[in-house]
Parts: sequence; C-alpha cells; structure tokens
Amino acid sequence: MPHAGLTDEPARKKGTSVRKLVVITAAAAGVGLVGTAVAATAGTSAPSPNATQVAAAAGRIAWKPCPAKDPVLGELLKGLECGSLQVPLDYARPKGKKIRLALTRAKATDTKNYQGIALLNRGGPGGYGRDLPTRFATGSNGLPKTIGAQYDWIGFDPRGVAGSEPKLSCAPSYLYPGKARPDYVVRTAAQERVWLKRAKAYAASCGKKYGATLKHINTKNVARDMDAIRAALGKKQTNYFGYSYGTYLGSVYASMYPHRVRRMVLDSVVRPSRVWYEANLDQNVAFEKRAQIFFAWIAKYDSVYHLGKTKKAVEANYYKGRAKVKKKPIDGKIGPSEYDDIFLPSGYRNYYWVDHAKVIADWVLRNDPKGLRENFAEPAWLDQNGYAIYLAVESRDAPWPRNWKRWHNDHARQYRQGAKFLTWGNAWYNAPAAFWAVPGAKPQKIGAKAPKILVTQPQNDAATPTPGAFEVHRLFPNSRLVLELGGNNHGTALTPNANQCMNDWVSKYLATGALPGSKKGADATCKANPAPNPTAATVKSAPADDPVAPIRR
Repeated sequence: MPHAGLTDEPARKKGTSVRKLVVITAAAAGVGLVGTAVAATAGTSAPSPNATQVAAAAGRIAWKPCPAKDPVLGELLKGLECGSLQVPLDYARPKGKKIRLALTRAKATDTKNYQGIALLNRGGPGGYGRDLPTRFATGSNGLPKTIGAQYDWIGFDPRGVAGSEPKLSCAPSYLYPGKARPDYVVRTAAQERVWLKRAKAYAASCGKKYGATLKHINTKNVARDMDAIRAALGKKQTNYFGYSYGTYLGSVYASMYPHRVRRMVLDSVVRPSRVWYEANLDQNVAFEKRAQIFFAWIAKYDSVYHLGKTKKAVEANYYKGRAKVKKKPIDGKIGPSEYDDIFLPSGYRNYYWVDHAKVIADWVLRNDPKGLRENFAEPAWLDQNGYAIYLAVESRDAPWPRNWKRWHNDHARQYRQGAKFLTWGNAWYNAPAAFWAVPGAKPQKIGAKAPKILVTQPQNDAATPTPGAFEVHRLFPNSRLVLELGGNNHGTALTPNANQCMNDWVSKYLATGALPGSKKGADATCKANPAPNPTAATVKSAPADDPVAPIRR
C-alpha cells in the first residue's frame, strides 16, 4: 500500500474513501500476458547517467501565474506560479524522447535571508505535489511564516503523476468495478483465483498501453528529474522535504547526489533494505498493532460509543459490521473490501478515530449506513493515475516475487497469526506487481556521509514502521533522528494536529541548519500529543485538508 504518504495526495474531502503508501514504495507468468517484445527488452538497462548528463538535459523553466482552475488539480494552485520542464524519458539517452514535468513555485519574499530552493514531495508513490508550496510559504502547515518566506518552495508532480507525463492510467475496474468487489479475505482457492485473474488483467492492461516506457517510471529517474529541476533553476544545491515514500525518494537523491543536498527533512521513513515486497509485509504486522490501539481507545470511551468495554469486544463489533456488509453490500457498492478501505485511515492517523468510531457504532448498533456512505466514493481519475504510478514505481524499483505461491504463503501465514486488519487487502493492492510487464531492477544503494539530514519519525507509525528511520539514520552518519514517543500519526511534523515539539525541531533546522547532538539511538525525542477525547467540549476530527500522501484507495 502507498506509504502516505503517507504512502501514502492530500486526503479527500469528507465523503470519499482513500488508501495508503508510505512506504513510499513496491514470475514470469505476468510477462507472458503483455507480449514478448516488452518482455525481451525489459530486463536490459542502459548505463546510469552522470551529473553532467543530468544538468545538460535540464532546460529552462518559464514561470507564470497558475490558472484560477487547473485542469487536473482544480483550485489548489491559486496564488502560485506554474511552469514546466522537459526531461528525458530515458536519461541514458538524453537526446531521445522527452516528457514534461509540471511544476509550481512560491517565491521567497525575504530575499535578505534567502535560503535557496526547496523541493517537496508528499509521498505515494503516485502523490501529486504542485499544491504543496502554498502550505510551506504561508505557514498554514505550522512552519513560521518568517522561515517559509526565506525559501523558493518548489512543488512538482513526479513523472507520470497528475499534470506531468506520461499520464499513466490502466484498467479502471481493478480499483472499483462499479459494484462491491470480491472480499479481500480469500478462504478458498476459487476465491483466490478470482483476485488473481483481476490482478493479471490489470498488469496486462498497463503493459499493453505503456510497454517498455514502464521501465523508466522508477524512483531513480524521479531523483534524476529532481536534479534536472535544480539545474534548470540554476542552483548548486537544493533543500528537500519528503513524507512517507518521499523519504525513500529523498534517500535515493541524497545517495546519488550527496553534494547537491543542502538541507533535507525525511518524515515517516521508508526502510530501504525492505523495498518493496518485504516493506508491505512489515506494514501488515504494524497495522494490526495500530488497529488494536484504535480498538482499545474505543473501549476506553464505551460510555460514548457502546461498542464494548474491552479491546476484544470492540474488535468483535468491528468485524460484525464487516460481516453485515459482506452478507448484503450497502447499495450493492459497499461490501467487505470497501468496508476495510473506509476504516484504514484510522491506522494512519488518530484524528480519524472520533468520526470512524461513530460510523462503526451507527452501523453495528443502529443499522444506520449513513456514515459508511459518506466515507465512500468511487475512484476518480487521479486515484486511478496514482495507483498506476504506485505500481509502476514500486514494481520497477526492486524485484518482487514472481511465484504467487510465496505471496500466498506469506499473507496466509500473517493472517493466520492474527494480522487481520490489512493483510489480504494489502496483498491484492500490490498483486499486479507479481505479473508486471517490466521486472524490478537492482535497488539504489542507500547511504552517504555528506548530507546533514533531519530524520523525524512517529514511534507507532504503521505505514513506515520505526525501524526504517533508524536504518536511514545509520546509513547517513551525519543525519540526526528525532523520535516522537507514542506518536500515532503518519507524517509527524508540519501536518494537521502535528506535535509542536516536532514542528519546533523541523522549523529550527530549516531556519538555521541546527540539529540535535548525536546520541546512541534517537538523538532527540518528543512526547506525542494525547489521543482524541470525544467527551471534550471541542473535539478535533479529521482535517478537511491533509498534506501527506494519499492513504489508500
């Protein structure tokens, strides 16, 4: 699932359903589905370009005010400057086919204390980014305006995403066929074959439509695109802020171009050694722990929700609600798989808990489906595009098992061991990767001594579990790690309801480059904000606008 993240676009308005990423990040049977011409060339790789080739490939960016309504992102770009940049589809052939990157900019207003450009990524992979500069420049995300005014904030839709090219979108029925999908949780071989047929068809659709282009949709090339943006802006170095999958993108960039990094913040961190199949298995375990924390919180407020005074009782009621929609899908559209997707955001961030607990109670205790309907929507083009890019990037970044037996055994074991909340849903979200037209390449080696990176991590993050932050901290010896003790929200700094202590560390670093002193383990810690209290006079629920990656679906 996206690491999203964060991972993984902003959260949709109320009334829509969203799906994961952090980790932003992702035999032969699938290759046969899309033709031998693609299969024959997919495994070959041209030499990697050097920095001079990347700089030579960079053109110029002509900035102009963004339109009042962008054709893809609507009104999200108001007040920003828009531009585009032509880059090679294949950097090993810089004079070959070009693709276009869509960019935005919020220019620094404090030119006396100017600190350069700062590229931004919210995660995914597949999340757009052109709306992000507004948040950093105006202080709407918690960054003091005096600091935000010192940077040129650069938003970009990564290659293939939203306003950039190539615009990938494959068989739309895989995410949603217009009616309730089969249950994620397969209990017979026949049920599993239904999902496998769908996954193979999706992979075949992508391969047929985009062919060998798919081998150029990967994190290394997005990092090269970032360096082309830097070069086109005439800067020797860049600053960077990435959430969720954006932390892997940042890690790759800092490993490929360590001398180009000025300051870099990596928030909610992907574990490089696990990209991407193993990272998703790690998520299954971590999300179960987060689900249990959520159920225990509901039990604490049994006087409000009446779903049980124990974690076990609440869990039973949660799955009772799932069984009801499996027996009779709401409106023929919301079945058990949609039910799972609706509540998945509560595994990402605890500010969904108040709303979601009420939805469960209304459905289970009062047979009222209003809340489920309000939290569900069929995927729009942006969802389809984001999903295609998610699979394209993760399938190409690293090898995935091509033998479905391994997938089955791994996920069946995890489910049997108690990881019920996400496991099979995550399996089918990623399943097309087992049959992708272009096999995974060797992952980028991560690590460098030069960058003084700030790593921030919530302790209970499920999308990008905490070992990822410690691993990246170790691989970049000059980095510093700030751990949010008890932190439950994926995306821990400069996000809605963020911890002020975490915001302060990030703000200080962006202002002056100051980092905590080096210590064994985490270099500094912050205590997490308390969990929501539904009995309080003012209850904070899910914000209308969330800057981290799309959650899931």
